Amino acid sequence: MLTTAHTTASKASLLLLCAGLVVPLTAMADTASDPITLPALSASEAQNSVVGVSSGGYMALQLAIAWPERFSGVGVLAAGPWGCAQGSLSLALNQCMMTRSGDPSLSTLDARWARYAGEGQVGDEAARNDLRAYVWHGEADKVVEPVLGDLLAEQLRQWLADDGQLKVARSEETGHGWPVRLPSNSRTAPEALGGCRQGGGSHVLACDENIAGEMLNWLHPERRQSSFNTEGELLAFAQGEFDAKGLADTGYVYVPANCEAGECGVTVALHGCQMNVEAIGETFVRQTGLNAWADQHQQIVLYPQAESSMANPQGCWDWWGFAESTWQLSPLHDTREGEQVSALMAMLARLQASSLPER
Repeated sequence: MLTTAHTTASKASLLLLCAGLVVPLTAMADTASDPITLPALSASEAQNSVVGVSSGGYMALQLAIAWPERFSGVGVLAAGPWGCAQGSLSLALNQCMMTRSGDPSLSTLDARWARYAGEGQVGDEAARNDLRAYVWHGEADKVVEPVLGDLLAEQLRQWLADDGQLKVARSEETGHGWPVRLPSNSRTAPEALGGCRQGGGSHVLACDENIAGEMLNWLHPERRQSSFNTEGELLAFAQGEFDAKGLADTGYVYVPANCEAGECGVTVALHGCQMNVEAIGETFVRQTGLNAWADQHQQIVLYPQAESSMANPQGCWDWWGFAESTWQLSPLHDTREGEQVSALMAMLARLQASSLPER
């Protein structure tokens, strides 16, 4: 789920509380192991994607546009155009969740990207235009207006080299969150998840839609299903060494069987506000459908975790500049210099390394 920071009494917080935040801590009984050091797995540098929902969708865009040469694709659920908030909490609330102040201007955001590009703070145009992209929005979304998903799709159509690189999906009866199709042998009851139309709860929505599989099949069309049928392992790792404001102490990584041998791709998966492990247990890191696709296609899934704080009470990713705005008039949260962007890219680099750094 997506909301803002600075104060728990903000309009966004009130809106989301009224939407019904019921935390299903019993939705997943399994727990990952005690935190370890994030492993070096010699992961591929050519088969990587970044995906996210709501605030995580905005952050996924920030990573992909800052470092397009490091990703082959980006998937965005329930979010709007890249750069939308422009470092402003007011714009985040009034143009990037609701559109009370009018729609965000794509030409203004193009100028923002061009300024960053001229300063070397985002990837070059050719790399950006080569990305594959998947955009999904629920028509019944009451948290991030569906028109913002339309504007994101239009922004990407203007940027990508070919229309065939973009897939846009909409679900008429679906609210705010990440739709899932629970497997027949799931130990989680649909009632433990968010309601498909209403959203709410975990914001992992019991909609009988395998959005994760559809999205990753689109972002990685070259990948074929492997013959491995063994389930991988979800590991908790210490995020402290990737120091950045707003990161939780512990993150998660899903490692399919055989990926310890190297050359698996990586998908960075970013939760929305009130969707971290602190809020909903391991529902997001286990139930989105990403892990099942990862087992079938030999893809590591990295689940970094944001934390709740006074500056960020809903545990959102930094898509409006809270991690830097206390010391920077024009926060660079959506550039290569952004605190959280830098930390997340360091996690990806660790998975791609062949050995741990010397202490």
